[in-house]
Amino acid sequence: MQKKGNLAALLPIAVFLVIFIGMGIATNDFYAMPAIVGFLIALVVAFLQNRELNFEQKFSVAAKNVGDENIIIMCLVFLAAGAFSGAVKAAGGVDSTVNLGLSLLPPSVAVVGLFIIGCFISISMGTSVGTITALTPIAVGISEITGFAMPVCVASVASGAMFGDNLSMISDTTIAAVRTQGCEMKDKFKANFWIVLPAAVAAAAVYFVQTMGGTFEMTEEMSYNFLQVVPYLMVLLGALAGINVFVVLIAGTAASLAVGVFTGNIAVTEIFTVVGDGVSSMYDITVISIVVAAIVGLVKEHGGIQAIIDLIGKNAKGTKGGQLGIAALISLVDMATANNTVAIVMAGPIAREIADEYHIPSTRSASLLDIFASVFQGLIPYGAQLLTAASLSGLSPFDIIPYMFYPFFMAVSALLFILLGKGEKK
Repeated sequence: MQKKGNLAALLPIAVFLVIFIGMGIATNDFYAMPAIVGFLIALVVAFLQNRELNFEQKFSVAAKNVGDENIIIMCLVFLAAGAFSGAVKAAGGVDSTVNLGLSLLPPSVAVVGLFIIGCFISISMGTSVGTITALTPIAVGISEITGFAMPVCVASVASGAMFGDNLSMISDTTIAAVRTQGCEMKDKFKANFWIVLPAAVAAAAVYFVQTMGGTFEMTEEMSYNFLQVVPYLMVLLGALAGINVFVVLIAGTAASLAVGVFTGNIAVTEIFTVVGDGVSSMYDITVISIVVAAIVGLVKEHGGIQAIIDLIGKNAKGTKGGQLGIAALISLVDMATANNTVAIVMAGPIAREIADEYHIPSTRSASLLDIFASVFQGLIPYGAQLLTAASLSGLSPFDIIPYMFYPFFMAVSALLFILLGKGEKK
């Protein structure tokens, strides 16, 4: 029998949002309170609800949901992605990838080139903040040389960074979207790519028109070693070929370590240290995923997820309405949490229930989760992406937002795919 919807069961999620947003507003810093603290408070609230179950039964419900195959695989992939990231960075892969892109930058289309290189680097590195950190100082220099408005140059980098954040095989947002929806990485990539490609083309066209006629010359030698870029290509091509992403990441880590030792960037005695450092960088999101899974299990048992589905059902009509519901859900959660990975981990299980209810293919629900989380993560002035870009350029996030064309076009493209699509069934 279908569990009756219960809006009161959503109280733990509401408590987290109130605490997290309240602290952000009170301190003017949305990263002042660690997200895990807010989720632990929400977990306590979830345990205090639902008098139909005793504490032992609630622990059993929470543990059962944490032990779900997709949650466990997601956490393992997070750790494997961290190992690869740590190894490839220590091997010099990040610097070589950035310099390779910049060495190919056509001087006549400087800002468009920054956008395209941002796309390339972020899809290789799997991190939007890392891409912004690497390229923003260069964008500032190009602005000073060409006379182009600095907000335009910096926004082109941040926009390109959001492209890879949404598509990269090693991005934690992609991993979370795929695992919570139960689809294959390569299938999600293909479905997602065709939705965002028009947005990327449109953004590049706008940057080109805005900055026609400008030029610049790189004053520094952009040295790179293509061998150090190979592990990124291995992971990208391997995942696209359908090889298990866990296997691909382990192989990429081994290749990165071999390249690092061969080039002298990693001492043999440091092999385990650099891998360990990378794995450690993923501890936060892994623990958050476990705690959120426990909260979602208790909320679902108490009828909270069914209440959301019922609420969307009152306004949704068919497959298209369900997709719009998923888009609205993840958009609101991301704006509230200012972290697209956390937002996907939170909204993913609910989105999967909606997808099942409205016969939405898992590749489409995973794409919508990742797309709309990236849309608002690239537009909110209190997100890590724009805060990083602003701090490195001396601008305000509000100076950059008007020129963040890619996230805006990405939202438009995704909505058109929903509204004009045939609403295919699973």
